[in-house]
Amino acid sequence: MDAQGRGRADNIDPADQWVLNPNTGEYELRLSPSAAQSPVPGPRRPSSRDGGGAAGGRARQPAGQTRQTPRARGTDVPPPRSARRRGGEPEAPPPGRRASRRPVKKKSTAKKILLWTGGSMAFVLVAATTAGYLYIKHLNDNITSVSDDGASTGGFSKDEAINILLIGTDKRTGKGNEGYGDSGSVGHADTTILLHVSKDRSNATALSIPRDLIVDIPDCPTQQEDGSQKVIPGSEGARFNTSLGQDDRTPSCTMRTVTELTGIKPDDFMVADFNAVKTLTEAVGGVEVCLAKDIDDPDSHLKLSEGTHNISGEQALAFVRTRHSVGFGGDLSRIGLQQQFLSALMRKLKGNSTLSSPTKMVKLAEAGTKALTVDDKLDSIGKLKDLGLELGKLNPKNLTFTTVPVKDNPAEKVKATVVLDEAKAPAVFEAIRGDVSFTEVKKKQKEAKDAQAARLKGTKAPASEVRVRILNGGATDGSAQAELNWLQNEQGVTKSENAGNAPAALGKTTLEYAPDQAAQARRLAAIMGLSGSALKPGESVTNSQGLPAMTLTLGKDFKGAGVSLTTPSKAPDVDKSTADKVKCAS
Repeated sequence: MDAQGRGRADNIDPADQWVLNPNTGEYELRLSPSAAQSPVPGPRRPSSRDGGGAAGGRARQPAGQTRQTPRARGTDVPPPRSARRRGGEPEAPPPGRRASRRPVKKKSTAKKILLWTGGSMAFVLVAATTAGYLYIKHLNDNITSVSDDGASTGGFSKDEAINILLIGTDKRTGKGNEGYGDSGSVGHADTTILLHVSKDRSNATALSIPRDLIVDIPDCPTQQEDGSQKVIPGSEGARFNTSLGQDDRTPSCTMRTVTELTGIKPDDFMVADFNAVKTLTEAVGGVEVCLAKDIDDPDSHLKLSEGTHNISGEQALAFVRTRHSVGFGGDLSRIGLQQQFLSALMRKLKGNSTLSSPTKMVKLAEAGTKALTVDDKLDSIGKLKDLGLELGKLNPKNLTFTTVPVKDNPAEKVKATVVLDEAKAPAVFEAIRGDVSFTEVKKKQKEAKDAQAARLKGTKAPASEVRVRILNGGATDGSAQAELNWLQNEQGVTKSENAGNAPAALGKTTLEYAPDQAAQARRLAAIMGLSGSALKPGESVTNSQGLPAMTLTLGKDFKGAGVSLTTPSKAPDVDKSTADKVKCAS
């Protein structure tokens, strides 16, 4: 039996008999112990007759001999083991050996498609990311911002109640607006709404401020274009709308006027002109409004029949500008139309038809960033997005529209302006400051308020046993010391001390206490007029004498030593409407 026959008879794979010797770099034939081993033939050495030299050729065989090949001796020369491993790359040939030429395998069609698709997807992702970045940059470039001149709280916070001042001006800007507003107006505060969003985002109140309300406008430090500061003198007994535009007043002046009027310091402001109404309504595909009678107003250019209508663009602007054809024909009647319009816009924005449409969202982003002027704390699309997400948590049925209670100016024979209704307005302002909802809260929220009220019920420790550290957490400078003096000298809370400034500013005053200090907390709450929401069960701290004490942090709502901080538990009964209902204007 020949060598090949033995290989087959012994059932041995010839390829497995060739092994690379790492010491020599040569392949060796390794047989069973009984078989003779033979070295792998070395590379063929070219002769001069074959062309010799480095080019190489076929070596001559001595006469009378037959040149053996590995196959003739009973096996095949295998490829390197590394090449036979699945997925492995062949090793480089050892020095002095010529690599055998093997046909290159063509990539399968499936692999070609996979590689092409993967590369294309990578390109698309990069392109999309780049396009997204460029679009965000484009939106940022659309935004116009002006300084708040220190009149705001420093910008809204996600974990606090939010107060946004919305201002609509009567300035004629843009093509097609020649017929609206005063031709020479510098852009007064024609429409102003203070939007308060509750801390838990369960409800909101939109408080309209009449443009013809007589107010005191405070002095207004204003940043000039060259970076310098200029104080614009205030005015007593002026129309509210002159808090913007008049004497070069900026939106920060309107913000200061609102704070003076209501006691509420806005977090941010947004200013819109006539074009904003047109472009925003066009971006969302129009809003639905209702009229209880036909209207044909040549002054505002509004001509609509009784019933419901989808309005946008010029029609929408005419709708919010109309006053002579509704109610008593004054600014208060127009405020009702504006509130109806904003309610409709809110419903449209909350509807799936807008939020689920990429086309409408892009149009809305374009329109919003171009149409609005914001304060310098809202000067990026990221910040506006964060604010939008907070506002998006609102349910339209818990968004209440109301107006500052006013009455006709008694100093005028011909009624043109209004003054604050001192009997009703303070309760409205106090409710908003106290984060009180003007709509019924859900059961869960009612339970939370009941739990807060329960903290005030129970025995109260004597004032002499109240041990408390006082921190200034947003009140005016010196408030902690002033409150300390009042508590010690007039209320008998002698175990109190001034602990300096709090780590962070708070919107509302809080009192944190341990469970065994509840009686002390109730006494201090009664002295200061703290509500149940101001009491925060927690842990005690160590005072300067090494004894456990409560922590009183005076927030931005602190009005001075001895001034009660009691907030109403229920909003006053005022004329109002909610954003979830369509109210037909008459």
